[in-house]
Amino acid sequence: MKPLRLLARRDLPADTATLARWLVGKTLVRDSSEGRTAGTIVETEAYVPGDAAGHAFIGRTARNDSLFLRRGHAYVYFIYGMHYAINVSAEHAGVGAGALIRALEPIEGVELMRARRGTQRLTDLTRGPGRLAQAMAIDRALDGVDLCVRGSPLWLGHALRDTGELATSVRIGITKEAARPLRFYERGNPHVSGARALRT
Repeated sequence: MKPLRLLARRDLPADTATLARWLVGKTLVRDSSEGRTAGTIVETEAYVPGDAAGHAFIGRTARNDSLFLRRGHAYVYFIYGMHYAINVSAEHAGVGAGALIRALEPIEGVELMRARRGTQRLTDLTRGPGRLAQAMAIDRALDGVDLCVRGSPLWLGHALRDTGELATSVRIGITKEAARPLRFYERGNPHVSGARALRT
């Protein structure tokens, strides 16, 4: 396996949809006292400026402040009263937008992920934003973390393998602006979430 290398902020596209698509194939790394876990990003969704489905639509608040940071920061929030999810902030400072990381293909720290998730099944570890956050020990304590600096407990790395064919679809689990084709994924990857029609 190639060595993990930190992505520089200048590498990240500013445009939200472009960033979300570009992130597919890159690596998300979590360093904690328990050890390192990492995975290849295989599915994302873009929540662009002015998007009624995005958390920034209501304006800047204490809860969503990290979405308004310059691109490359973590926005972590609690969903459905039981799960955390992580976005990568996009655009420029002051513009609220982000790319939701929906699924990873585990590549390092798999046994630690299994212990955190309470399952041995590889495809149940990081398929979907809630599972992903649990397997990677991502919670609100990581909200606002810079994903593009050395020493960060959560960071973005270069791709470790060639990325397969990219596909685009509507986003999952939303009602507002639901028809927009802003979900990006590696076609056929078993770690991608959603119904079969949205994975193939």
